[in-house]
Amino acid sequence: MRILIADDDPVVREVVRRYLERDGFDVVEAADGVSATTVLADETVDLAILDVMMPAPDGITLCLRVRAGPRPDLPIIMLTALGETDDRVVGLSAGADDYLTKPFSPRELALRVASVLRRSRPADTVGDPALRSGRVELRRAARTVTVDGTPIDLTAREFDLLAFLLANQQRVFSRTELLEQVWGWTFGDQSTVTVHIKRLRAKLGAAHRIDTVWGRGYAWGRAGNGDDDAR
Repeated sequence: MRILIADDDPVVREVVRRYLERDGFDVVEAADGVSATTVLADETVDLAILDVMMPAPDGITLCLRVRAGPRPDLPIIMLTALGETDDRVVGLSAGADDYLTKPFSPRELALRVASVLRRSRPADTVGDPALRSGRVELRRAARTVTVDGTPIDLTAREFDLLAFLLANQQRVFSRTELLEQVWGWTFGDQSTVTVHIKRLRAKLGAAHRIDTVWGRGYAWGRAGNGDDDAR
């Protein structure tokens, strides 16, 4: 599988490349947004690692272009030196599946890459029962979601979150529990969950039944308090 690492720091690219190649991945490098755009247009990559602050187009802009382009489901991990929560939320809102804040552990990044790829890879569709609720249908093995029969493009994490909620309808989960169950994190920025919930609601439109249960968390199909953030 081929991974794109786009970062203007040659040391970061070198370290990440060595770790990913050690895990058996083919790695292609880009030093700026223009080079990364060329790679994405001319080559087949299975996942992109984008630096938020690389020369234009920056990682956020490039992520938005990917999500609006011919491969909207391409797994994307963002690298950012920005420490504020609002800055990380911007990356997730642009459609990133995951992010790491610099400085980061190359081993952790390699594990995140493997996790995102594993979750985004379609499996054998034989015997793939659908999860349904109202107008929404999800098939886990095929990794497809439809609303009234129309396919909906979701990122890997959005799909996993929706699948978990549909498989556990009317049960309330806190953001901490969703981080553990969907992301596999025992700790992390809970705003990640909030952003993905908002993105799912937007993509599913009026068909979504993701309720906020004030003071407790989120649930599919359980009346809560509208679209306010869970506490």
